Amino acid sequence: MSLKEPLPVAPHPAPDAPAEQPHRATAWAEARAAAVRAGTFARAGRAPLGVPLARALGQVLAEPLVALTDLPPFDTSAMDGWAVAGPGPGPWTVREGLDVLAGQAPGAPTADGEAVRIATGARVPEGTTAVLRTEHSRTDRTAPGDAVLHALREVVAGQDIRPRGQECRSGDELLPAGTRVTPAVLGLAAAAGYDELPVPPRPRVEILVLGDELLTSGLPHEGLIRDALGPMLGPWLTALGADFLATRRIGDDAEELYAAVAGSAADLVLTTGGTAAGPVDHVHGVLHRAGATLLVDGVKVRPGHPMLLARLGAGPARPGHVRHLVGLPGNPLAAVSGLLTLAAPLLKALSDDRPTSDDRPLPDDRPPSDERNEPSAPPRMPVRDEVQGHPYDTRLVPVVRRGGRAVPLRYHGPAMLRGIAAADGLAVVPPGGARPGQELDILDLPWPTADGAASVQGACFT
Repeated sequence: MSLKEPLPVAPHPAPDAPAEQPHRATAWAEARAAAVRAGTFARAGRAPLGVPLARALGQVLAEPLVALTDLPPFDTSAMDGWAVAGPGPGPWTVREGLDVLAGQAPGAPTADGEAVRIATGARVPEGTTAVLRTEHSRTDRTAPGDAVLHALREVVAGQDIRPRGQECRSGDELLPAGTRVTPAVLGLAAAAGYDELPVPPRPRVEILVLGDELLTSGLPHEGLIRDALGPMLGPWLTALGADFLATRRIGDDAEELYAAVAGSAADLVLTTGGTAAGPVDHVHGVLHRAGATLLVDGVKVRPGHPMLLARLGAGPARPGHVRHLVGLPGNPLAAVSGLLTLAAPLLKALSDDRPTSDDRPLPDDRPPSDERNEPSAPPRMPVRDEVQGHPYDTRLVPVVRRGGRAVPLRYHGPAMLRGIAAADGLAVVPPGGARPGQELDILDLPWPTADGAASVQGACFT
């Protein structure tokens, strides 16, 4: 194999290998739909925040942007020239020393047959018929201090005047709720009279890292391994638009885990590990004790099938506060799968009126009263190589985009991060696998990525 070609995913198992039996869990697409519904439900009780324009970039409007003033707020000159009164072609007597500049209130009304110099953006004086551009005019001196203005072109009433309310009237809806705040939106909002914009509050997230075997520094030794999820999840959640509060290390103590879950004021609590049925897997027991409602308990996806989603009771400081918990598996790539399957769509729905294509619910599960919960289809791309599939479950496989195709990367085991660190997306592989050239959904990663050829150099090549 060339040193410049990615290694393929692992081959299909031998025909005589024992077939794995299907497990009882939620289908992958249905689990993501449940996460969207959970976020939408929790969002209903969250009041918008007023954010200064300087901090609103990249957020979404929680309410329609309604003009607070006419635009323009008064008749203004569209050009440097002369504000003339009365029909053309003139001549007009020039009123010396009474220039009208932008930001200044105009002086006395202009009478028929008079002209006054005016700057672009200045408020036109009362009585003005038109603005005559400087380059379309000629002035003649008739006596010291006196001048006469002549038009070199036809003068039409209203020319080069921006009339009040030409763009909008006060009370007009300029943009709907759910619009992404871009630099242009900031400019429009400022022009329309806004000092701050109503945006959904950023969801607050707290991470609880479980496992007595995890080290926070140094090399693995004596059965102890480095915690890869603690350093990774906080920045990932920030990239998803969350307000990341803290990472707390709980170990394998059930009482400490219960206290942390019950006492958290976060909108979303993320746990790592402890979602299976081992001797120190305490997440299910803690949720039962806390009176939580399990919305998703296991997902038909590899890696990451032991993930879960639960609705918690109100937090200690905010009565009526709707909180959720996403239990991620402890293996690193399995945890990434859980993050993209449950946490990302929940956070998106919680903070944004426009769920992205990756967050779309299935048609049968779409709330009929909210069409905004049905985004467009996700990006699709043909896969270059054959991809092994699970007999019953969806697979998420790290890929790089190259030449219009998704190239699967080799290091995709549940405990591996080497593949996802080099990837610029994850291919959604249906049960049974995918053949070369088959189009697959591609889940984007929430940060810019380098060119595919460069991003995999040294990570996934032989």
